[in-house]
Amino acid sequence: MTGAANLGCHGRQEPAAWELSRIRHDRRVRVSLERGRTWVFAAALDWPGWCRRGKGDEAALEALRSYAPRYAAVVGPDFVLSDLEVVGTVAGGATTDFGAPGARGPWDDQSLDEADAEVLTGRLVACWQAFDRIAAAAPPGLRKGPRGGGRDTGPMIDHVWDAERSYCRSVGVRVPPGTSWPEQRDALAAQLRTGVSGGSWPVRYAVRRIAWHVLDHAWEIEDKS
Repeated sequence: MTGAANLGCHGRQEPAAWELSRIRHDRRVRVSLERGRTWVFAAALDWPGWCRRGKGDEAALEALRSYAPRYAAVVGPDFVLSDLEVVGTVAGGATTDFGAPGARGPWDDQSLDEADAEVLTGRLVACWQAFDRIAAAAPPGLRKGPRGGGRDTGPMIDHVWDAERSYCRSVGVRVPPGTSWPEQRDALAAQLRTGVSGGSWPVRYAVRRIAWHVLDHAWEIEDKS
């Protein structure tokens, strides 16, 4: 695992770019690379849900750039495509090669104050809202892959709901049986907004993993409608 670190003018090691605890608001986008044997994922650390894959570093970064307009439509005018700055890499595993980002980096363990937790959680909520809009407008049946595989809209919605229930446990949120999806999301968002996880996933990782999953399926529904 590597990170971007620099030496100051007096030889003192400056913090790596991912060690800056506050969300970056300048025109550079901090990106991590998760390298598996089959896939590489490029993830924008301050923009949860903006995460794409490719066959190698450059392909992953190009895929990330190509999805910038679609991501902007999700999170609104605060997002502007700017320079991508790779701040570190992490080795992927079986989940990476299956086709999902699953490795945590040191940037995921950085402390998060409530102000930045609110920003990141708000971007996750925007991804949820995009999924809901796209799923509501989609036909019941979706185009299948070349081998006939893939879920239709209803099963896709159920899959995302079930996955988010398991994500709740990963940050220490207990969801009683019979909890509606909006209530489940409210409870999850409330925990994330504190900036502190009550489970095994740190908040930074949880937000970007949950946002990637819901937005990836939103775009899948949109592309197959």
